Amino acid sequence: MSSLSIVLPAKNEAEGLRRTLPALRQQVPDAQIIVVDDGSTDETAAVAAEYGATVLVAPYSMGNGAAIKRGARAASGQVIVFMDADGQHDPACIPQLLARLEQGYDMVVGARNWSGQAGMHRGAANAFYNWLATRMTGFEVKDLTSGFRVVRADKFREFLHLLPNGFSYPTTSTMAFFRSAYAVAYEPIPVAKRIGKSHIRPLRDGVRFLLIIFKIATLYSPLKLFAPTAILFFLIGLGYYAYTFVTQGRFTNMSVLLFSAAVIVFLIGLISEQITSLTYRRDA
Repeated sequence: MSSLSIVLPAKNEAEGLRRTLPALRQQVPDAQIIVVDDGSTDETAAVAAEYGATVLVAPYSMGNGAAIKRGARAASGQVIVFMDADGQHDPACIPQLLARLEQGYDMVVGARNWSGQAGMHRGAANAFYNWLATRMTGFEVKDLTSGFRVVRADKFREFLHLLPNGFSYPTTSTMAFFRSAYAVAYEPIPVAKRIGKSHIRPLRDGVRFLLIIFKIATLYSPLKLFAPTAILFFLIGLGYYAYTFVTQGRFTNMSVLLFSAAVIVFLIGLISEQITSLTYRRDA
């Protein structure tokens, strides 16, 4: 089996680590365990060190994605496991995910069911993300935002520059793997109730979730988002022109505006598609 590193981003997760780290040591005793302390104000770093983990401490909070990037750079294993430090993810699931990875996949994501979602609104949002990502990629996406995943380290590091410092690293990394034709699999996992207080804020993160929707599209194929939008503008313009021609016998400025918007949106999509292609281009 390939050498293994486990990365746990943690912000004020001392209590969660007291439960997670002993279970990790028992399940994968030879793995490198890295706890990235994202500016905690509790005993997160001390608890991680107490249980023998490698501790990376940030002087202030940089975000979950930033912690993931720091941990990925420090990981020495050929395979990296990313999981939460709050007790939601069961270390006993790691062998199951690793076994799936050995079947030829480059990333295996622990897929939560509806009961594993953090509330009805989060479950509904994630269901929509999964549907949209499935439509965009042509592959069934069972859990786009799960933070419990196993990846091949060399392939994951190719996309570190794309990952945001905030919470949407799972979305970005998954879509990047699909775009680069790296094989992604989903494995059902149970999810326990988190220990401690969630760092997600509904009002602030509502905007973040909206941005994720656009990120899903732009990370994979922008034209799949912009082309239908351009067609919609064109059809509305055509319908409005037909209406004004029949009722007024003329071609109005509104029709010109709608037709122009259709052309502009399509051209933006075309340019975005070229930029995306350059982003994922790998030099031989």
